[in-house]
Amino acid sequence: MSHFIQLHLLTAYPPANLNRDDLGRPKTAIMGGAKRLRVSSQSLKRTWRTSALFEDAVGQHRGMRTKQVGVQAAARLQEKGVKEKDAKAWAVEIAKVFGDVAKGELETSQLVHVGPEEQAAVDALVERLADEQRAPEKEDLDLLRHNPSAVDIALFGRMLAASPAYNVEAACQVAHAITVHAAEVEDDYFTAVDDLNSGDEHRGAAHVGEAGFGAGLFYGYVCIDRRQLIENLGGDEALADRAIAALVEAAVKTSPKGKQNSFGSRAHASYVLAETGEQQPRSLSAAFLRPVAGQDQALDAIARLERQARAFDEAYGPGADQRFVVAADPDYREPQLAGGVRMGSLAELVEFLSSEQ
Repeated sequence: MSHFIQLHLLTAYPPANLNRDDLGRPKTAIMGGAKRLRVSSQSLKRTWRTSALFEDAVGQHRGMRTKQVGVQAAARLQEKGVKEKDAKAWAVEIAKVFGDVAKGELETSQLVHVGPEEQAAVDALVERLADEQRAPEKEDLDLLRHNPSAVDIALFGRMLAASPAYNVEAACQVAHAITVHAAEVEDDYFTAVDDLNSGDEHRGAAHVGEAGFGAGLFYGYVCIDRRQLIENLGGDEALADRAIAALVEAAVKTSPKGKQNSFGSRAHASYVLAETGEQQPRSLSAAFLRPVAGQDQALDAIARLERQARAFDEAYGPGADQRFVVAADPDYREPQLAGGVRMGSLAELVEFLSSEQ
């Protein structure tokens, strides 16, 4: 069984505002002395784990990230006939299992990732308290699990400051995606017209605004520690494979939702390089320290990425035992990589990763 799975993705986006900064403009980063557009790892992970693709693939093995465990518990207790004062007091005790709760509040102070078994335990406790018309006791509040079956918790980890024994070490690391070329944030000046304005009195717009946007070819990097993932899922290798397949498909096919209605910037990856093996993982972002320029950026970026992989292999030894390429660029011909390299579709890539046991 391969220890690590690494994914290197190149995805082209037309004008878009996928991930905004505090001013509402696309996020950026300086790399190699040039400004690049950037999509944060937080944005990418949320996009993937909340996608319909991911949900359909993993079914009930998906967690919920929320502050409202106590809010929902109080509402259900009241629905079952518990007095409002008691419902809120009992719900606070439930919420405190998952995090700190400020006085007079029902929400936890921080978001907490709740596994399906943990939510089921909360629901069962609510039923029991309502039926018995009593406050929860200490033994009732054993709601957390060391190895929840939620694959998103297993992949991306969980930190519970109030209950560190139930923290989950992330099995997946995700880099911030950056453009392989220099890029600038541009301004879209737009107006909105009042449909009922006849123009008799004035012909001005009813609203004037500005929105930032940028376009580019982004390099993304994902590393999955398969052994950690299986451990996080309590040894369930079949579920780990489902999690990997779901993550790979979501990473290749889904886009961040920022300003999608304004820009329609959905995209699939143009190129995917998957690597498996025991070797120490490494990003190939060094390939783009010098910004890609010219009119053939996609093919140039692929060539640079594969050349960087070969250079690392020559300097430090093979960086992977097996490699698989998915290329959606019609002008791409064949991988220029050392060692065993296969090429095929996304479905074949998922099968390849599943067989790497």
